[in-house]
Amino acid sequence: MLPGRHTATPALVDGLHEEAGGGGSAADAALAHLAARRDRYHIADPARDLSPRQTVAAGGTETVRLQQRHRGVEVLGGQYVVRMERKGGKRTVTGTSGRYFTGLKTAVTPGADEALAVERAVEAAERRLERAGTTGPRDDAEDVPPLTGTARGLVVLPMGEGVLTRHVTVRGTHPATGEPVLQEVYVDARSGYPVLQYSGIKTFTPAGAAPATAARRGGATAAAAAAAGEEQRVTGSGVKQDGRTVELQLVRDDSGGYVMRDRTRTRGTGDDNQLSTWDARGKDVSDVSGRWPDGIKEFGSPTPGFGKDATEAGAVDAHWAAGKVHDYYRTVHGRDSLDGRGTTVNSLVGVTWFGTPYVNAFWDGTKMVYGSGDAEYRPLSAGLDVVGHEMTHGVVENSANLVYAGQSGALNEAIADYFGNAIKTDAYGIAMDSPDSGLLGETLCRTKTPRACALRDLNDGRTTSASFLGVAFGTDNGGVHLNSTIFSGALWDLRKDLGRTLADKVVYKALTEYLTPLDGFTEGRNAVLAAARALGVPATGLRAAERAFNAHGIVPDWELAMGVDSDLLLGRLNTTDSSVGAGGGWWVTAKSNDSGSEPYSVWAGRTDGTGALKLVSPNDGRYHVNPATDGRTVVWEAYGPGSVDLLARPLAGGPVKKLLSGRRGWHGLQVEGTLVSFSHTFRPGVPVQVGYLRLGETEPTWVGRHSRRDSTAFQSLRNGKLSYIQRTYSRPTGYRYSTELLDIATGRTTVLPQAGTPQYLGPTALTDRYVFWIAREGDDQARRAVRRANLDGTGMTDISKETGPDALFAGALTASDDAVTVTAYHRDWAWPAPGSQYRNDILPKLWQFSTDGSRRDRVSCNRGEQSQAAAAGGRQVVWMDATTGYTDLVTRARPAGRCT
Repeated sequence: MLPGRHTATPALVDGLHEEAGGGGSAADAALAHLAARRDRYHIADPARDLSPRQTVAAGGTETVRLQQRHRGVEVLGGQYVVRMERKGGKRTVTGTSGRYFTGLKTAVTPGADEALAVERAVEAAERRLERAGTTGPRDDAEDVPPLTGTARGLVVLPMGEGVLTRHVTVRGTHPATGEPVLQEVYVDARSGYPVLQYSGIKTFTPAGAAPATAARRGGATAAAAAAAGEEQRVTGSGVKQDGRTVELQLVRDDSGGYVMRDRTRTRGTGDDNQLSTWDARGKDVSDVSGRWPDGIKEFGSPTPGFGKDATEAGAVDAHWAAGKVHDYYRTVHGRDSLDGRGTTVNSLVGVTWFGTPYVNAFWDGTKMVYGSGDAEYRPLSAGLDVVGHEMTHGVVENSANLVYAGQSGALNEAIADYFGNAIKTDAYGIAMDSPDSGLLGETLCRTKTPRACALRDLNDGRTTSASFLGVAFGTDNGGVHLNSTIFSGALWDLRKDLGRTLADKVVYKALTEYLTPLDGFTEGRNAVLAAARALGVPATGLRAAERAFNAHGIVPDWELAMGVDSDLLLGRLNTTDSSVGAGGGWWVTAKSNDSGSEPYSVWAGRTDGTGALKLVSPNDGRYHVNPATDGRTVVWEAYGPGSVDLLARPLAGGPVKKLLSGRRGWHGLQVEGTLVSFSHTFRPGVPVQVGYLRLGETEPTWVGRHSRRDSTAFQSLRNGKLSYIQRTYSRPTGYRYSTELLDIATGRTTVLPQAGTPQYLGPTALTDRYVFWIAREGDDQARRAVRRANLDGTGMTDISKETGPDALFAGALTASDDAVTVTAYHRDWAWPAPGSQYRNDILPKLWQFSTDGSRRDRVSCNRGEQSQAAAAGGRQVVWMDATTGYTDLVTRARPAGRCT
């Protein structure tokens, strides 16, 4: 028996042989077993607190998944599994596993209404999209519909005593890139603060839940077409992208044409187990994600021999491969389609991105979507492993349903990679001991070698200690692609040692009978080993499985072995979307408790690490976030059920004062003496505005020019001056950008010079002598200059050039009188190119320059994401660092220099 983490209920109980009773349903028997053994499971009332979610019966076994509910509200990831054998009418429990959270105590009466939760969720998704890589809105951004949110009900997040949230799904189109947006956002149901957010789109390569009816619409359309006339099943043919002619299972419709509708696996006249391939050419990715696009038809041909058109679109490959994957799951694992109940499998091919080539594929919860490919990359349906990967996401979603974020998301990706590659190697007869057996996507390229083309390699040898990359949820959903090959590599080694079929059965059993939604690498190891024991794998095989996981560093408490070169100021912040401030020898940040269940409070400490920490904000149930300080005063936002308040308090102590209040946030806070600056938008769809307020006043002053499209943003406050970026729109020229400096005392505004015509201007930073800002004037969106000018507008120069080998993709900056620190990204982080892989060197890192640009250093060589930097005086910087897998507040007094 393996104990659970932060719960009294065991994570795994194996080797049981306990009678469960043969009467009633399998779910009834499972609940009765748990109720009869409360001393073991510590579940007070299984019938009340667990609801049957799924029962799978196969080969004399029954697996029951039970969903935890706390006071009637579903618990995210709270699932417990009971495994039984049934012979001669008698049931025997053989084991249990999963996560049941015994420490939940939270009340389940919401304080924030549903409308506010939706509004806050949409705002949070919009802010998440404003990460580096966004170049500002396109000139046609007005024509892009705003993001929308749909309330999904109450959900308890299992952190500490529990956090009651409203689950909101945010959908739409990214206003700058056109990529589909499908964000799952959980908003604290008392304060209205978004505490968890991740993307629901499962892509094959990194990318910047559809309605259940969408999956059926294709099947219903096809079924209606079949009913309109006498359906004739036909075996046709087509040529795959690799030049091979393959058989295609088709239907001749009532018009006499042939369509890619495979009904050879259906039972009787139903539409179960149907495979349909749809022509989505002319549809953009935003048209098909999370919805069924209007006007598409199944790929058709006047003859049963499909020609060049179907080949080039990727339709032949998609249709043929869907059959291969479907047959693999049915033949090897006895699974009836992706959901185990014969669901129709719809594949859409030829999708583009703003009418340009789209090189990716994804599962959106209802269907497979394949991009058109480009001059180098074939349509992604040309990879059998890609098709297997995407369809396996459907299997995962209908079994363990691993949450697509953090370690559980990486486990989700790892299992999809494993089965996708297993299907391919078996179909093509690739030897497991071939050095290329672990390559995924290697057949997609037109000119590159397979190894140069591959998008991932399960033989890459990555380990937790040497390769795990800690990132926040805003980056790759917390590392779902970044870290997946650590686990999939262990599974692939297992396949080499146990053999193809046995290893596949072990991994499938672990997925469908042991894993639950929030499981990570350690739980994944335990599930695989338990499944191997249950299948009777001999001792030599079990030792081989343990060696495979050990070799990849997947051992208990592996997270404790991560090393850093920074000094810890405050560990495990456990916050979402909150920034850091520094000034006057002090730092300020938001922090939750160790479990992340407590609403955030603002804490302060000295940047030299001495002295006691100070609790600045009240601990009153609101979320206190995004603080700033000048060493004398702290300002911050407080999210409550009715408003977002801008608050202030002296560091030395005293009452908390409310400065402003509104329904939306006050962002980019800075304070200096009696002046506070911020940016704010009054309602959805209204551009952001920069403003300032003097302490003691009640009405802010708004700066710059504003209209339906004009805005100001990226402000910095120093010595009574306020710098910001002005965005102005006019037809037919579109958006224009300028850097402006306001002298608050005199009201005089200086427009600072630029080297050329800016295509993008980013954050600003003021010092006693200079204004610094980020600029892009060329067409390469991943190269930006760090620009400087004197306060009077003279002496404009770039301390980091936009062009040349040392050009950075600068996303944020902070400055002292001695140094400028830039958060720099990589092209492949913002817009992953085909064939690119997430790795340490493309994650956000901190670079520091002298104010004249003569010195350039890396602030830290930590492996992982570095963000929210704040200059602390001299060359010291404080920042949030995710290297350890947790987000910590850390510092360095001087840069590390070069990192190898």
